[in-house]
Amino acid sequence: MQAFIFGQTQTGLPIVGYRFGSTGPNVLLLGGVHGDEIEGVWAANGVLKALSEKYDLKLQLTVVPMFNLDGILQKERRNASMIDLNRNLPTADWTSVVAKERYFPGHKANSEAENQALVKFLKEEKPKFILSLHSYEPMLNYNGDCKIEAEVISKYTGYIVTDNIGYPTPGSLGTYGTELGIPTLTYEVERGLNQEGVMKQVQPIIEGLRSAERFGH
Repeated sequence: MQAFIFGQTQTGLPIVGYRFGSTGPNVLLLGGVHGDEIEGVWAANGVLKALSEKYDLKLQLTVVPMFNLDGILQKERRNASMIDLNRNLPTADWTSVVAKERYFPGHKANSEAENQALVKFLKEEKPKFILSLHSYEPMLNYNGDCKIEAEVISKYTGYIVTDNIGYPTPGSLGTYGTELGIPTLTYEVERGLNQEGVMKQVQPIIEGLRSAERFGH
């Protein structure tokens, strides 16, 4: 495992990433896009701990467990600029129009330091698959060719597999990833689970990642 600075937050805090493996397809695991979805952060850190103890995946895996660090520290969905990072990416459907303040996308797409680091990473590293850990109603929301990974995880968790989260998400990572040709799976951990419950998601996540080895064939 190698730690590195993935980027920085709007307030200048470092966003730490961790690299594993030297062969196989590039894959990105992201946690903490929304700072008030602590279940996704716990899950990402649980995966990080498990993989640091034993790494047997044929992947070049990057784990960023606390992407929206400013939001996490404030227990706030949005970042320090009060912008929803998962509505701020430069997608074809990005809009500054917002139904609710908590989804505020900013006045310009990709205006935030966190997303600028993410966009740079995606364009330079060209991952074959993105797995983003959130919390909401339990589901596996796939965009692009990653239904297989969703179904693998669902076998362990019983979570529903869907290509539609149920409401519009302009400027989201799922949309941006697929526009770049990167299958993107949003894993909505059941909100309100305690830490022990969230840790039961770790092995299913790892098995989903193992399935993504197919992107190297």
